[in-house]
Amino acid sequence: MTAVATDPHAWTDAYLLGNPGMDETHQEFVTLLDALMRATDDDLLTCLDALAEHVEAHFAQENAAMARSQFPARDCHVDEHAAVLASVRGVRERLAAHGDTQACRRLAQALADWFPAHIDHLDSALAHWLCKQQMGGKPVVLRRHAAA
Repeated sequence: MTAVATDPHAWTDAYLLGNPGMDETHQEFVTLLDALMRATDDDLLTCLDALAEHVEAHFAQENAAMARSQFPARDCHVDEHAAVLASVRGVRERLAAHGDTQACRRLAQALADWFPAHIDHLDSALAHWLCKQQMGGKPVVLRRHAAA
């Protein structure tokens, strides 16, 4: 099922993967991204710092799970994490040093555009792999109000 949200920076059950740890982490990501997208110019740096801290831990957690479980597609997934993290760090530098609020707002929109496809393709494959490794099958996901 494709994760489709009418508001890509609002949480929807369409993002659920059936891995409680990943689902909780993704919900936190969406909450922090929403805060960044709604932030005033004066609050952008604080919100970006919170998102950057989350992304560091979020990606490290997924990268470690992929390494532990020998996830076949981990190189592609890790590379995508690294690219997103580099963008977040670069924009954070520009915002802190030069007050480039527009770069921060473009980053926030890019992350909102990126997230649904990342969940659908890379994270769902990882969630399925982890479930198969741990329980021998695919996760069962119950979604409320998700588009069919």
